[in-house]
Amino acid sequence: MSGFVTLVRRELRRAWIQGGMATPIAFFLLVAILFPFGIGPDGALLLRVGGAVVWTAALLAALLPVERLIAPDIENGTIDQLVVRGMADATIAAAKMVGHWLGFAPLLMLASVIAGALLGTSGDMLVRIEIGLLIGSPGLAALGVATAALTAGLRGAGALAGLVMLPLAVPLLIFGAGSIDGGPGALKLLGAVSLLFVAGAPFVAAAAMKLARA
Repeated sequence: MSGFVTLVRRELRRAWIQGGMATPIAFFLLVAILFPFGIGPDGALLLRVGGAVVWTAALLAALLPVERLIAPDIENGTIDQLVVRGMADATIAAAKMVGHWLGFAPLLMLASVIAGALLGTSGDMLVRIEIGLLIGSPGLAALGVATAALTAGLRGAGALAGLVMLPLAVPLLIFGAGSIDGGPGALKLLGAVSLLFVAGAPFVAAAAMKLARA
């Protein structure tokens, strides 16, 4: 258990102290800033699509740090050392998933308040966006870790990560955007998909890490 907590803390240091999440959050806010310029000054239209824009930007921002989650630790032997000490690959992946989520989700939810203001979203809509992100962001973190493990050590891993993660994240995007206007039914579906990813990602990532180290 102490090794799990230590690994979670290590991931948090990467995200917060080493600035690993600065670029994704900056990208998220940049999308929110530029989108109104592209769509024009139509306040009603911005209000109608603002929630979907926030979710799309959140998905793309979650994709950016994927390359640093697994590959560096495989290359420098950190994961080998953890396995030798008795930590299972699935436990390592789960710790990375928790650390990744704690590293980006609070910042993402805070940035969403700023993005909502830029997009002219109402207070009620902003609350629904925040609830949806709270439920769906663990699924995004799980997908990020699984994708990082699947693409670790491959040439052009950044591009491959997008090809792997984006199609799998479509249900989260659909139900996340739908929860803004779709009521509790869409939130339940969002929670079910997110829980499925959280439950399955550590085992997928563990198998991929074993193959990458072979």
